[in-house]
Amino acid sequence: MAAQKINEAHDYIAKAEKYLKTSFMKWKPDYDSAASEYSKAAVAFKNAKMLEEAKEAYLQEAEAHTNNKTLFHAAKALEQAGMMLKDMQRLPEAVQYIERASVMYVENGTPDTAALALDRAGKLIEPQDLDKAVDLYQKAASVFENEDRLRQAVEMLGKASRLLVRQQKLDEAAVSIQKEKSMYREIENYPTCFKKTIAQVLVHLHRNDFVAADKCVRESYSLPGFSGSEDCIALEQLLQGYDQQDEDQVNRVCTSPLFKYMDNDYAKLSLSLRVPGGGKKTKAGGSEVTAGQTGPGEEEDEYAGGLC
Repeated sequence: MAAQKINEAHDYIAKAEKYLKTSFMKWKPDYDSAASEYSKAAVAFKNAKMLEEAKEAYLQEAEAHTNNKTLFHAAKALEQAGMMLKDMQRLPEAVQYIERASVMYVENGTPDTAALALDRAGKLIEPQDLDKAVDLYQKAASVFENEDRLRQAVEMLGKASRLLVRQQKLDEAAVSIQKEKSMYREIENYPTCFKKTIAQVLVHLHRNDFVAADKCVRESYSLPGFSGSEDCIALEQLLQGYDQQDEDQVNRVCTSPLFKYMDNDYAKLSLSLRVPGGGKKTKAGGSEVTAGQTGPGEEEDEYAGGLC
């Protein structure tokens, strides 16, 4: 069966090359027919599990379509070449072809298809290269934003923000989350703005920038429905506890369902947040002792600072 498919593929390539030849009576290559034959060859090679040959056939198809100025079909063929590389576990090369395809989609006037291709490329490379995935998601967001497709753009930005947090690139994450929040505000999705404010505060506190965290909350009071909301109250308690070095209060907020069930990357920020200076813990008698200090006749507790 495989041998038959391989023979078929070579026959298709021979036909394609014939269509590309010119003669005294045929001045122009028949790119359209050649592209069709290369496509058939690629499928035959793929069915025969000859992925490298299938990739090359798809690239030849893409070249024929490009010469024929049918950029959409050229981009599709490039994407297929990328998929062959993906199946060969050559992900960085696969992503390069998908990026090239996305440029062609934009040139062809189909930017939505370009953005979706970039999103697919981001998902492909994410397990191997978080930096590249961030770059691809940000590019997809830009394409959607240029088309005023803000809902789709902000979804791509959200993916980039979470990966930046995962890499502990908190300065970049802060900028990215602010852009998300601005877009959600523009499309009047205020409840999600509240959640982005929580994410912002967690990022800024991990950056040891209390002023920036406090500013995010202050600015959010201009959002309809924020004042008095569950999110607002929790953030006020968090900032108060952090400012007063009250480890217990910070811990209560950080382990509450509102914080614990956020996207995983932000939930981890919440659970790992620590108060500078060690915080306070409350004794059974009601008085407070600063962590790291001991009361009368009391041995020092090495875990007094808590885990949050």
